[in-house]
This record gives sequence, structure tokens and C-alpha cells, in this order.
Amino acid sequence: MTERYDLHSHTTASDGTNAPAVNVRLAGEAGLRGLAITDHDTVAGVAEAVAEGKRLGIDVVPGVEISTVAGGQDIHVLGYYIDTEDPLFRERLEQLRRTRNLRNEMILDRLVELGLPVTMDEVLEQSRKKPGKDETVGRPHIAAVLVAKGYVADMTEAFDRYLGKDAAAYVNPPRLRPEDAIDWIRDAGGVPILAHPGLYGDDEQVIRLIEYGVAGIEAYHSDHSRETEVHYASMAERYGLIATAGSDFHGSRGGVVFHAPLGARYTDYSTVERLQAASRYFERSRDQS
Repeated sequence: MTERYDLHSHTTASDGTNAPAVNVRLAGEAGLRGLAITDHDTVAGVAEAVAEGKRLGIDVVPGVEISTVAGGQDIHVLGYYIDTEDPLFRERLEQLRRTRNLRNEMILDRLVELGLPVTMDEVLEQSRKKPGKDETVGRPHIAAVLVAKGYVADMTEAFDRYLGKDAAAYVNPPRLRPEDAIDWIRDAGGVPILAHPGLYGDDEQVIRLIEYGVAGIEAYHSDHSRETEVHYASMAERYGLIATAGSDFHGSRGGVVFHAPLGARYTDYSTVERLQAASRYFERSRDQS
């Protein structure tokens, strides 16, 4: 087995299409030594993935991807080796899911105004989620309903025309600041990493969050060009940060993989060791074992 780790993947606990255990099995088939489970605003899929990882000999890194807003756009902060059972952290994630649900309702209202009626019941049916669960419903689930109802041809058109940034039904209500997400992750003993910085087009924002206290940046991401990856890897080195890598795998819809297959971006075990060393919770758990 190689030392490759993919540190960014999503499961059915948020907007991925595979159960956590399936992602772990796919990681093994892809020749990965380890995989991080980083669902949006929830850690509901981590326990299942860890159990499957132990069965298969795949190292599962517990994680989360917290949704925030700054400068009028979404900013995502990854957290690794958090204490997923921390009551305060779980309560805070529940707050985020309530805000996410409000955003979903606002999007559906906008779609009705555009003559594309979609109900929350249809979205929940598509997502196979139940209200009140520790799982998240997001724009990909709404996009899937748009496809199923024939409003658009595919997921790409759904985001390009209606759900992506600045598209017709896009809304962005007041949400958590990235600084707060960084604090929350640290409070839970974890390591905050700025996700896919190349998607923001705002290096001033990236540097501001570096100065605030992120421990690293996701330099290598499936939506980054090679030039972008070199740029952010150099930035990480310049500031003494951890440069992470991840595919941002969400599974497949209609035969199309989003964002890329597991292992499309990966790092080695030395990066994971740096994350472990930076995590208070990991160090405490190791001392107690």
C-alpha cells in the first residue's frame, strides 16, 4: 500500500452520493492509504467511515468542511482531527445546518419566482434525508431535482443557470464568518485548513485568514490549475503552513463524477503527521491509548 492520502471527500451525510463506508472501500480500490471524510457542516458520517477503515486497513482522518461567508462569497474551512463527539462543536454545527436549511428555502422561493417550482419534500426525497437528522441538504440535491423534473439537462446546467454563484436563483444569507469557523475547529482540538483558495479569486482574503490563524491551505485541489497549485504551495511554504491536497470527491450523478475521482489529488503521510501534531485532540487521544 502506498502512502497516498486524499484529504477531501463527501458522503451521503452531506451532498455526496456514497455512504461513508463506500467511500472508504473506493479509497482502498484507488490504492490510497488514507482518506479524510469532510462533509459540509456535519460529522455524522465519520464514525461509519472509521469503522470501515479499521476493517479494511484504510486510515480514516476525521474531518468537516464548514461553510462561511466573507466578502460576499462562500469561504469553506476544513477541519481535521476534531473531537467529533464534542458537545459544543456538535451544537455549533447544528446552528450551521439551520442556516443552511434557511438558505435552501430561499433558493426554492427564488426558483418558484422563476417558474421552476421545486418543493422541499422533493429535495428531501432526492437526498434521502429525514428532517432533524445530523445530515445536511445542499444545492446539489436541489440541482438533482431540477434535472429530474426536466428543468435542466444536467447538474452542470443547473449550477450554471440557477444555483452557482451569481446565477438566477443563487442566494447567500448572512452566515458564519471564516474566523469563527477557525475558532470552532480549534476549540474542538482540530486543525483549520482553508479549502480550495484558488476558487475565491481573492488572495487578500486568503492572506487575511492566514494571519488570523489557519494552520494550512488546500493547495492541491481538483478545481485548481497546475499554476494555481504551485502558487498556493509556495504561499504555504512562505508562511510556514501545511499544504494539503484533496479531490473533493462527491460521488457521481448521471454518470458524471463530482468534483473528481478519489485520489485525483493526494498528499503523503508526512502531511498527515503534521496535521496530527497540530491537533490537540489527536495528541490527547494518543496519550490516553
